[in-house]
Amino acid sequence: MSNFAFGTYRITDKNEQHIQALREAIESGIALIDTSTNYMNGEAERAVAKALRTFDDATRERIEIVSKFGYIQGATLEKHKEEPFEDVVEYSATCYHSLSKSFMLNQLEQSLIRLEVTKIDCYLLHNPEYFLYDAINKKRDMDDALDTIFDRIFDVFVALEEQVKNGTVGSYGISSNSFSKSHNDIDFLPYEDLITLAERASEIVGNDVHSFTTIELPINILEKEGLKCASWAKSNNLRVLANRPLNAQKEDMMFRLAEYDESREYYHHLNELLNICDNDSLRSLYNLLEQLDTNKHKYGWIGDYDGFLYTQILPHIKKSLENLDEQNLDTILKYIEMFLEEYKKMVAYECSKTTKLQLKEELSSCNSKLQECALNFLMQEESIDYILVGMRKPSYVQEILSLKN
Repeated sequence: MSNFAFGTYRITDKNEQHIQALREAIESGIALIDTSTNYMNGEAERAVAKALRTFDDATRERIEIVSKFGYIQGATLEKHKEEPFEDVVEYSATCYHSLSKSFMLNQLEQSLIRLEVTKIDCYLLHNPEYFLYDAINKKRDMDDALDTIFDRIFDVFVALEEQVKNGTVGSYGISSNSFSKSHNDIDFLPYEDLITLAERASEIVGNDVHSFTTIELPINILEKEGLKCASWAKSNNLRVLANRPLNAQKEDMMFRLAEYDESREYYHHLNELLNICDNDSLRSLYNLLEQLDTNKHKYGWIGDYDGFLYTQILPHIKKSLENLDEQNLDTILKYIEMFLEEYKKMVAYECSKTTKLQLKEELSSCNSKLQECALNFLMQEESIDYILVGMRKPSYVQEILSLKN
C-alpha cells in the first residue's frame, strides 16, 4: 500500500495556515514533501523551510524533500529577461522552460537557499516535455525533437550525477505529465531508455552506480494510462510518485474528485452585501453579485472559478469601488471578502454535484465520499510508492491521513 506525501503546489510561507498544515503533517508521520522552484514563485520552498525550523535534527533528517527545476516563471522570468538562460523554450508570455545544465545549477543554488539545507534529497527535471510542445508548435520533425530532448536530458543527468558526487543532491529523477499519455500521443515522452542514459551519465562522472531513482506523473481514478509507466518504473527499481490524485482530466475536461458541503452562510453574506450595494454608486457591483449567484452552478470545475476570480471578478470589483472613500472602502471590502469565501464553497459544492452526475458510470462502485474512492484506488496500486496530496489546512491533513487507518 502506498503512502501519502505532502504536495506544496499552492503552499506559501506567507500563509500561517499552510505552515501549520505542514507541521501537522510532519508530526503525524508524513515522510516526504514534494515542492518545486516555481511553486508560488519560490514561496513553497520557503514554507517547507519555515515549517521544519521548529523540529529537532532527527525529525528534519527523517523528512525527505523532493524539489524540481525547469520552469522559468515569475521572478526567474524577470532575471532571464535581464540575463538570458541557456536553451530556453517560450511556451507562453509568462511561462518559459529550460533543461540546460547551467539553469539547473542556478535553480539548485536557489532551492538550497530557500529550503535552508545543504543537500536536496531528490531533484527532479520538471516536465521536460515543454521542449516537445515547442517543437509541435513550430512544426518541427518530431524524431529530431526527441533526439534533441534526450541529448539535453542526458547532459543534465551528467550534471546531476556530479551534484550527487559533490553531496548537494541525494538522487534525481523526472516529473512528467507526458509519462501518463498514450504511446500514440504526439507529446508522449518515451521513458524506456532513461535508465541507460543514467548509467552512461554515472560512468562519465565516475560514480559506481547511477542515482536516477524517481519518477513523478499524474495518475488517478480517471487517468490510468500512467500505470503502464509506473509498472515499468517498479520493474527497474525506480520509485513512483503519483500527483494530481484529485484533479483528473477526461476528454479535455477537468474534474475535481472531491465532495464539498453546501455553505450554510452563503445566502446570509450574499443578501447582506446586496443590501449594501443597492444604490446608484454601487450598481455595477450589485449586478455582478446577482450574476455570480445565478451562475454559481455553471463552472466546469473549481479550477475554472479560480481563473475567473483573478481575471474577471476581482478586476470588476476593483473598478466598481474606485470612487469610494477610504472608510467606506475598508468596510465593504470586509463584506466582499466574507462573501467570496462562501461563494467559493458554493461553487465547489455545485461542481462536486455535477462531477458525480457526469462520472456516474466511472463511480458506480463508489460508496464513500468521492475523494475517499479516488485515494483508495491509488492506495491499492502496488506500483505507486507515494500519493502527493495538497493539504493546505490542518483539518485536510487529518482527513487524508485517516484513510490510512
